[in-house]
Amino acid sequence: MPKKRILFYLLLISTTGFSQIGGKYVYQFLNLAQSPRQAALGGKTVTVVDHDVNQAFYNPATINSKMNKRLSASYGSYFGEVSYGTAAYAYTYDQHLQTFHAGISYINYGTFEGRDELGDLTSDFTGSEAALSLGYAYNLPRTDMYIGANAKLISSTLESYNSWGAAVDLGFLYVDYDNDINYGLTVRNVGFQITTYADTREKLPLSIDAGISQLLENVPIRWHLTLENLQQWDIGFSNPNRAEGNLDGGATEEKVSFFNNALRHVIIGAELFPEKGFNIRLGYNFRRAEELRIVDQRHFSGISAGFGLRFGKVKLDYSYSRYTVAANTSLFGLTIDLE
Repeated sequence: MPKKRILFYLLLISTTGFSQIGGKYVYQFLNLAQSPRQAALGGKTVTVVDHDVNQAFYNPATINSKMNKRLSASYGSYFGEVSYGTAAYAYTYDQHLQTFHAGISYINYGTFEGRDELGDLTSDFTGSEAALSLGYAYNLPRTDMYIGANAKLISSTLESYNSWGAAVDLGFLYVDYDNDINYGLTVRNVGFQITTYADTREKLPLSIDAGISQLLENVPIRWHLTLENLQQWDIGFSNPNRAEGNLDGGATEEKVSFFNNALRHVIIGAELFPEKGFNIRLGYNFRRAEELRIVDQRHFSGISAGFGLRFGKVKLDYSYSRYTVAANTSLFGLTIDLE
């Protein structure tokens, strides 16, 4: 395998995850936060049911008529030259909740310096990936339960290597209108590669997530609790930087406890004034916090925050996510009501 391909995969692994679930699959950009609101709430909220047309990326069962004729776009700078963004639009065909959703997400990895097997310079190369999705939700008759699905066509170009893939997202939503509680479950990225990079077929980043959220009765706050990566229980790993030395000159690996591993599946978030023109959002991703924690140094990894501000039919959103002292991300979003 050419060294420039190896270099690119190393970068891809480092920018998509730092745990056992990272670096195993193809098209890992599919698990990036798809909007500033999602990023600010921790990354994988599956229970928001309102005008936010971006919510359908994470749970297609949330597609509803309130999203009608809303166009949204977001953009963010990830690490180094890496940038990514999304666009989404929803349209209600009739008054029987026949709402359809279309979206696109992409990532551009920037320009890389190419070298051959001997380390000699060759030509620069680039890499980018994109996914086009079409979604629809259906209200089960005489119930407050909804099901939905996204169909996705995926394209990936890494240097001279190309791959196409297909996937679906399946979503379920139950709305307890009496208590303002939403329950959600999604199975995302169920699919396969249509064409491979180099005759090696790879798995897609399957993700099973469940969540609950509630709008408090006397306080303008909606809280969110998400359980992520339920398809794999053990997502903890021993960080070599936390190994303890022993008398024999060796090192004892860090032990990940049952409770610590369980916490790594948890994301919590809260949104202040969720139904107003100005919103404040906070989130905490336990897995990100634990995996990027530095021994004997506090740097608040896992924390995210953001806000939304509406001017008439235009809404601006912003999020800030803390990764490490040297690496943090900001995401900007714009939503326009075309109705």
